Amino acid sequence: MDKTSIFGIILAIIAVGVGMILKGVSPAALLNAPAILIIILGTIGAVTIAFPTSEIKKVPKLFGIIFKEEKGSSIQELIPLFSEWAQVARKEGLLALEAKLSDIDDPFLKNGLLMAVDGQNAEFIRDVMTEEIEAMEERHQASATIFSQAGTYAPSLGVLGAVIGLIAALSHMEDTVALGEAIAAAFIATMMGIFTGYVLWHPFANKLKRKSKQEVKVKEVMIEGVLSVLEGQAPKAIEQKLATYLPVHERNKLYASLTEGESVNG
Repeated sequence: MDKTSIFGIILAIIAVGVGMILKGVSPAALLNAPAILIIILGTIGAVTIAFPTSEIKKVPKLFGIIFKEEKGSSIQELIPLFSEWAQVARKEGLLALEAKLSDIDDPFLKNGLLMAVDGQNAEFIRDVMTEEIEAMEERHQASATIFSQAGTYAPSLGVLGAVIGLIAALSHMEDTVALGEAIAAAFIATMMGIFTGYVLWHPFANKLKRKSKQEVKVKEVMIEGVLSVLEGQAPKAIEQKLATYLPVHERNKLYASLTEGESVNG
């Protein structure tokens, strides 16, 4: 579970709810069926029009990505792995790594090592793996755009809802109390449109982009690791090279753990 997504939504709801109470507005005012209908169903309808069926079908899976923590390989896990592979390759030859293929769960990494073991040159391996990353980025960008567009449509639909509410309010010109209530209800749609657009849809899009960027970084480390092993670089050199992808404090922790591991093995 991605706790930041859940915590952020809860915090935003609390902030708006408490803010409404402090302003003297009852949160029960949000239970406005017409506003909910216009904003939620209107946004869904607009997004459905804007994107092909093949992309709309992915939306449930995208929610899973937003609210679940990915269990893929981390850079901290990959660096010692490539160091180990480099030792094996330098001692027993590159073909000895064929036995490691069955232990790899990541298809991207497995394919890269398989190409290296099969004798493909470094340029070919880099081209194939880089093209796969680019294709993945394109898919991820298209997915994030769905939520970005929803974040654009929702506030506009909120304005539409307010206009509809004001039209209804004008029918109560003879009753000032009813007129005031109708105008207040009209702006509920605007508030809901802004809230869903800028607290849900746009942040969801940003979350997908950030997760995509992190996944790309991990895959770039995989490319550099596979090619470094293929070129016969020393384990220490590979560790130092790949550690540059980490922030300084994480890099220092990694070096400390690697040094500790060497001393224990020694």
